[in-house]
Amino acid sequence: MHTAHSPPTVAGVLAGAIARLEPAASAVLDAQLLLAHALGCARSAVLARGSEPVTPAQIAALRRLLERRARGEPLAYVTGRREFWSLELQVTSAVLVPRPETELVVERSLALLAPLAAGAASIADLGTGSGAIALALARERPQWRITATDRSAAALAIATANARALGIDNVSFLESDWYRALAGRRFALIASNPPYIAAAEAALSDPALRHEPLAALASGPTGLEDIAALIAGATAHLLDAGWLVLEHGATQAGAVAELLVAQGFSHVRCHADLAGLERVTEAQRTPASPSIEQSPPS
Repeated sequence: MHTAHSPPTVAGVLAGAIARLEPAASAVLDAQLLLAHALGCARSAVLARGSEPVTPAQIAALRRLLERRARGEPLAYVTGRREFWSLELQVTSAVLVPRPETELVVERSLALLAPLAAGAASIADLGTGSGAIALALARERPQWRITATDRSAAALAIATANARALGIDNVSFLESDWYRALAGRRFALIASNPPYIAAAEAALSDPALRHEPLAALASGPTGLEDIAALIAGATAHLLDAGWLVLEHGATQAGAVAELLVAQGFSHVRCHADLAGLERVTEAQRTPASPSIEQSPPS
């Protein structure tokens, strides 16, 4: 990373870090972010301070980070941080790494309750994990009261810590297996990014997923078991004309729509993420005749 006759510099250490992670497609960006983490600075500072010296302790810290990343551990777990909806969240292997496509759940939730943007509303985020969806909604709508649940006490500890670090106080966290702890409560909107991968699906053997909690990824033989449970229980926990917003697999939109219509939901619409994959379906609790609609092209 440097010559024997000169102190190591940021540029030289970065070059060595990139070489350690190659040929991974993300080697350059990952090396920059890991070096920034080891130095305690922003990635932009790494790029601007190429000639500055790096201490032996910082190099040792970087090497530990590089080894973890080289073994396939997600970058978010290595650094302990992940940005979601412009919020910096703490993440550990107790929770899923928040994905960009999940921001679509936040986007649709805000759009569906636009008439309530200036007023109070009661929202639920089921299976909150790191708290990503709940905290994003809470930041955007501080007047809303949001209940975030998870069956994992370890996940709730992370979500609670994130709320505290972000100074968000309109989210309450509750240990619950889906609706179990919500008896008698109704919400204007229920959002969830539940497990939706079939237990035997090849995707679960992807090295990129092996570090993430299996219980947050896999859902029974078909992958639809948790989604079906959420849909079946939603009517009892939604206000009249309340909305259910679900993330699901890219090939599951049709099956999810059928489950929703079978439960009497209407205005069933699926939305594609930025990659063009159908990833989020919304539906309304209403006595109107069920229907399936396609989102207009954006």
